[in-house]
Amino acid sequence: MKHLRPLGTRATFALAFAAITLAGCDLLGYRPGKPSGAAFPATISLPNGFAPEGIATGLGTTFYAGSLATGAIYRGDLRTGEGAVFVAPAGKPALGLKYDIRTGLLFVAGGTSGEARVYDGRTGALAATFAFPGALFVNDVVLTREAAYFTDSRRPVLYRIPLGPGGRLPSGGTSETLALTGDYVFGPGFNANGIVATPDGRTLILVNTNSGVAYAVDARTGVATTIPVEGGPLVNADGLLLEGRELFVVQNRLNRIAVVRLDGRFTSGRVDRVITSAGFDVPTTVASFGPSLYAVNARFGTPPTPETTYTVVRVAKR
Repeated sequence: MKHLRPLGTRATFALAFAAITLAGCDLLGYRPGKPSGAAFPATISLPNGFAPEGIATGLGTTFYAGSLATGAIYRGDLRTGEGAVFVAPAGKPALGLKYDIRTGLLFVAGGTSGEARVYDGRTGALAATFAFPGALFVNDVVLTREAAYFTDSRRPVLYRIPLGPGGRLPSGGTSETLALTGDYVFGPGFNANGIVATPDGRTLILVNTNSGVAYAVDARTGVATTIPVEGGPLVNADGLLLEGRELFVVQNRLNRIAVVRLDGRFTSGRVDRVITSAGFDVPTTVASFGPSLYAVNARFGTPPTPETTYTVVRVAKR
């Protein structure tokens, strides 16, 4: 995650984009909880049948979760555990999510719809839709000062939406396709999944789900360089989170989060520790708040029904 100061340099943006600003708002009858001194809940329930996949934090203690089944977006409060659906089902998937503190916009990877959708994070109104030509499975998204980048788990490419000053969206649904080249090895099944950016925004990091190989990708050219990881491979890699030199890798069907300690140039790393929880049930993505991680349980091994329960689980980073 990343945060603010007047955006003058890439490094400034990276620091700016990572801080958390406390704020509250009133939306469709949902009001985020006020500070009460009570402990944050260890488990947050999502609506029955919601089938979540992505999670992102917004302003203050706000979080968002997207439905893989319907594209609905749930907005909740990490402090109280309360919330409500504030973007109605779109009839197409919602996967990875990222909130842009500069604009208040929520970017959503659209899975098999082959698109990205952008919503107003306060009102839930659809701000823009970007269709990616030839896209097969738009899986996750990361924001830098200059662009939003999306992975496609079934094509060796990234999709790039250029952003204007202050994160302004381009007109006319403008996007670019960036081929993944260099060391990148594309194989059958799922490939690139989660994605993060280094503080200066010049390098993107992704992990191939099937092979477990991590890559550093030049954000301008798409040239990928293998990141050797001692203690890897990081198979079943799903959502990623980068804080400082620690890369948190959600390994969905392994029900764990591997914490990779990267070197100062993000060119190599080692698995420093593994985070597990009895509450994990195929976690897919993770968001950060203070000393905690919030993992959303997709429960891929459980038959989805209108009554299937889903949760977000809080675990300590250390």
